Amino acid sequence: MFLRKFIQNPKQIGSIIPSSRFLARKMIQAVSWREVHAIAELGSGTGAITRFIQPQIDNASKVFLFELDDIMRRNLKESYPQFICHSNACNMNSIMNQHGIDQLDCIISGLPFFTFENEVRETLLHQITNALKPGGYLVAFQYSLQMKKHLLDHFVIEKIDLVPFNIPPAFVYVCRKRDDGEMDNRRSRSIV
Repeated sequence: MFLRKFIQNPKQIGSIIPSSRFLARKMIQAVSWREVHAIAELGSGTGAITRFIQPQIDNASKVFLFELDDIMRRNLKESYPQFICHSNACNMNSIMNQHGIDQLDCIISGLPFFTFENEVRETLLHQITNALKPGGYLVAFQYSLQMKKHLLDHFVIEKIDLVPFNIPPAFVYVCRKRDDGEMDNRRSRSIV
C-alpha cells in the first residue's frame, strides 16, 4: 500500500516504504518523555513512529496524529483510538484549541517539507512554531540537509543525526523553539 501511495503522490508520501525501526528509535530517543504532556506527530503514515511513541506516554498525555491520506488515517484511528487523529497539519493550531490545548511540548514530524510548495511549507512551519511552547522541540526527519536553513529561521538546531539504516538514509533534526529572550538576542544580532 505504501509504495502505491508513493507512486500516486510522491510529494505527499515522500518515500517508497515506511520509516525503519532504526529511524523511529532515533526520533524517540531525542525526546525527554518525562516532560511531555502534549505532543503531535505530523505525517503519521502507517504508524511506524507512532508505535514507538505509544509506550512512552502516560494516559493523561494528549497525542495528536496528522495524516492526509484517508486510508492511513482510518487505520491510525483504529490502531490508536486514544489519540486524536486529524487530516491536515496546516490546521494544527485550531485543532489543538478545539481540544483545549494551548501549546505542545514536542512535535515529531515525518513530513517531506522540502517537496512542498513554499506556501504550504511556510504555513506548516508557522503552525509548528505557534503550537510549540518556548523551549519545546521539533524532531523531524528529512532525506537531505536542504531544510537546514529554513529550520534555522525558526529554531535552534541542537543536532542533526544521520540514520543510514533507512531507505533512503535520513537525517534527524532535533530543533528547539527559541524562548522570548533568544528571539530578542537574535533580532538584535541581525540588526547590527
